[in-house]
This record gives sequence, structure tokens and C-alpha cells, in this order.
Amino acid sequence: MQTFLEFEKPIQNIIEQIEKLKEVAAQSDVDVNPTLRDLEKKLLVARKEIYAKLTPWERVQVSRHPDRPYTLKYIDTISGGTFMELHGDRTVKDDKAMVGGFGMVEGRSVMFIGQQKGINTKMRQYRNFGMANPEGYRKALRLMKLAEKFGKPVVTVIDTPGAFPGLEAEERGQGEAIARNLFEMMRLRVPVICIVIGEGASGGALGIGIGDRVLMLENTWYSVISPESCSSILWRSWDFKEQAAKALKLTAEDMLTNKLIDGIIPEPVGGAHADIDGACLLVKAEVVRSLEKLSKTDPDKLVERRIKKFCAMGMVEKARPASKTKAKA
Repeated sequence: MQTFLEFEKPIQNIIEQIEKLKEVAAQSDVDVNPTLRDLEKKLLVARKEIYAKLTPWERVQVSRHPDRPYTLKYIDTISGGTFMELHGDRTVKDDKAMVGGFGMVEGRSVMFIGQQKGINTKMRQYRNFGMANPEGYRKALRLMKLAEKFGKPVVTVIDTPGAFPGLEAEERGQGEAIARNLFEMMRLRVPVICIVIGEGASGGALGIGIGDRVLMLENTWYSVISPESCSSILWRSWDFKEQAAKALKLTAEDMLTNKLIDGIIPEPVGGAHADIDGACLLVKAEVVRSLEKLSKTDPDKLVERRIKKFCAMGMVEKARPASKTKAKA
């Protein structure tokens, strides 16, 4: 059963009409094809109109849509079903929120790493809702270094509401694990491609987000904090989450404008959840293009350009010294 967001009500109404019409056609000899074609055209127009003017908060809602494809679906499509998962950080345990392993992309061996949220309630609990513990980030780093050892490119898939904030995670060094990943990813001597497919929140996303190409799907967000958390801190209430979403400049367009990402991957009309296979193929095409280009670059140049790119981010303003005035005699 499809799930519809509040602003998708017009789409829902048309889809319900189409389904009822198909039921009528199945139970009688009435020719409904002309009406069905009209409704399908109307559905396409409605999707285009609604998704052409989404607000930042609505894009956040789309990024969390339960019908959107998750990390393992993208990896399976990109690798053509060749993905072989590797487990464990060799220190504590295997974090189920972070998945990784080798797969083939157009004849090239690639290391895939990403956060997996889970496709239903039971799996979401099993995957800890995509919130990795320190061992998840240490597993990710182990796999990155393994890929570097064998000269294989790395593709990371980002979709997390943040790193797990539990006391036990902090006791095991959550901050250090993420910081170590930032340091080591900056120096990886293989191509690194990072793709935000849903939520990209805080250090949980950044812990696997340092790459030569950082891309976002059209209806995703990437920010230091979620709109709800920002609202609760600034206004002591979640009621201002829409205002916070706008102020945070967290959409793909905002991130590209501020030169914090390298590109936007378009989604099918109506979002990735409206055409899952189409969305996965669009991501695969971008991964193939990026790998083809980056694989021709010298490893030293990769590291040098990566460091320069991230060091150039942000804005620095130097305070002007106070003007010196001579005291009057």
C-alpha cells in the first residue's frame, strides 16, 4: 500500500480514481482506456506541478518517505547483484546500521559503504534506524583502507538521521571514530564518491562524506542538524521546524549554491519513491560517469584536490583593526 504525504493529496486522489477505474474494467466489458489515459496524463501533470515548488521542509519530508529506496537497494542495482557484504570492525562488533562490501560496476571492482535504515519496523529496529555506533564508523574505515590497499574506488551512500547519540556510543568514542574517518578519508589514494540518497544529518553523515565527488539526490537534505532539533534548540519547540528548514539552507540546491557539494542527481517525476528502479538507474549512471573520470586521475592529485576542496569551504572574515586617532592636545 502506497504512503502519501500531506502535500501529495491531489496525487493520491488521482491514483485512487485510476485504481477504481481499473477495478471497473476488470469486472465489466466497459472500455475505460480513454478515461484511463486522461487520468494518467493528469497524474503526471499533478506530480510535476507539486514537485516543482517544494519547500525545504517538504523536501525533508520526501527524503524520509517510507517508500523511498534505501542504501542496499541502490547498491544492489549499481552492482548488478554482485554485492558481497563484509562484516565487523575487528574490535567490538558488526554494526548493522552500517553496511559495506565489494561489488562490480561495469567490470570494475568497487567498495560500497553506507547506512541502511531498514524497510519495515522490525528491520528498522535491527538496523538502529540507520544510526551507526562507533564500531560502524570503524568498520567503514577498515573497508576504506582495504579498498585503498587493493587500489579499488570507494562509493559511500549516505542516509542517516545522525550517529547514534547513546551513552554507550560516547563511551566507546563516537566523536573520535567520526573524526578519524574525516582525517583518513581526506588522504585515501583511491577515488571516493559520496551520494546522499535521503537524510544527511550531522557528523553521522559526514563520517562517510569526504570524497572527490559529493552528490545529492534532488529531494534530499544535508545539514549539521535536523530542522526539528534546530527548532527545539532555538525556539524550545518543534513547531518552528518549517522555518528552521528554510534557515538551515539544507536542500541540494542550497548546498550546490554554497559550493558544499559537487552536483545534484535528478529524481524521477514525483520523487524516487514514485519510480524506484528509475531512481536507482539514475544514480548508477552518475556513479559510472564519475568512476570513469576519477580513475584516470593520479592518486597524489586526488588527495591534493580533495584537501584543497574541503579547506576552501566556508567563509572567513578578518576583523579590521580599530583606527588610531591622535589624542587632542
